[in-house]
Amino acid sequence: MLVLAVGLPVGLLFIVLMALMAYYLWRRKRQQRYEELVSMSPQVPACTAPVILVSQGSWSRLAPHISFHTKHTSNSSAGRVEEEEEEEEEEEGMKVAGQRDILAHRGSLSVRSWYPVGTVLAGLYCVPTLNEVVAPPPGLATRLCFAVEYRHSSEQLMVSLLRLGNLPPHFHGNVTLVELRLLPDDRRPHQAKARGTGPDPEFNDCFVFQVSGVCVSRSTLSVCVMSVEQAGKRHAVGRVLFPLEGELGQAGRVLWRDLEAEEDTQCSELGDVLVSLSYTPSLQHLTVVPLRARGLQLLTDAGVCVQVSLHIHTKVVKTKCSSVVKGEVDPHFNHKMTFKLRQQQLDEACLRLELQQPNAIPSVLVLGPFMYARGPQLQHWMDMVNTPQEVVKQWHGLGRGT
Repeated sequence: MLVLAVGLPVGLLFIVLMALMAYYLWRRKRQQRYEELVSMSPQVPACTAPVILVSQGSWSRLAPHISFHTKHTSNSSAGRVEEEEEEEEEEEGMKVAGQRDILAHRGSLSVRSWYPVGTVLAGLYCVPTLNEVVAPPPGLATRLCFAVEYRHSSEQLMVSLLRLGNLPPHFHGNVTLVELRLLPDDRRPHQAKARGTGPDPEFNDCFVFQVSGVCVSRSTLSVCVMSVEQAGKRHAVGRVLFPLEGELGQAGRVLWRDLEAEEDTQCSELGDVLVSLSYTPSLQHLTVVPLRARGLQLLTDAGVCVQVSLHIHTKVVKTKCSSVVKGEVDPHFNHKMTFKLRQQQLDEACLRLELQQPNAIPSVLVLGPFMYARGPQLQHWMDMVNTPQEVVKQWHGLGRGT
């Protein structure tokens, strides 16, 4: 017991001393290694201009090499030697000053060398004003100025929206909005707001559409211009449809295109229909109004009507039909239809509109969320959802029914 009582403290003390010695040796070795690393880093030569380290491979000094000479001359030649040394120092100083002047005006850095930072010549980067670059061409038509570029490496379509020109006078005091879509399959249109009012509002915005190189040549850029009053009411100014096929070769070219008024836009093959949508969350009412149609291919004089069906998934919930309009190529329906639809079902429901005439395949239009529709049909539905209790009107092209 006595040996155990004495040996245990001695052993613990020996272990503590060994640990302290090991820690001291480790710390000393680490400090030596740090001093070696610090000594390896080069010293920055002293010069008047700031420098940037480009590479640690080699360095060049701006200061002249100072040579030391031991003089073994007599007193009689001491004055002549001093004069020669002064002349050499002046020549070296002139060389160094010239070298610094050259380096101070260099615009680039040489690799693996120390060089002063070059000064920026502001005149080279002066950007002219927008009015000088994209002045609106003469005429009375409302025009849109934009540029299109496609980057094949990232498969991105870059659309630069610049400005509008010759906006009608009754829109000068309103806010101008522009919606950009890439038809036919764009699911998320972009929206831009003008930075001013007046006849030539400016945008200066850039938008990116992710589209493959195969599909971009088959796509059409749709730009819809709207004017918004202070009360929030929207008015359609016009639209530009720009097919991208054959137009991507001259990237960055500023383009001017006339806006087509909503009433003057070209009809689709089977005709178009103007539809009004609105949703009231408090009443859970979805209101659909087929207003009018244009460019229909009527086979007989029996007339045409519009049948509207509300679908939830694959189930037809309700079907309503308008009155028959006879003897008109561009019939006016103005038939209001209201459907009961819960707000939670807005992402699951869709509307199917059919223009029916006797002994003919009906022309079809589907409005709904992404599960059912694309392009303008999807955007019309999303505008209705995002602006509850407001009436949203839009023209849509008709397709062939099955």
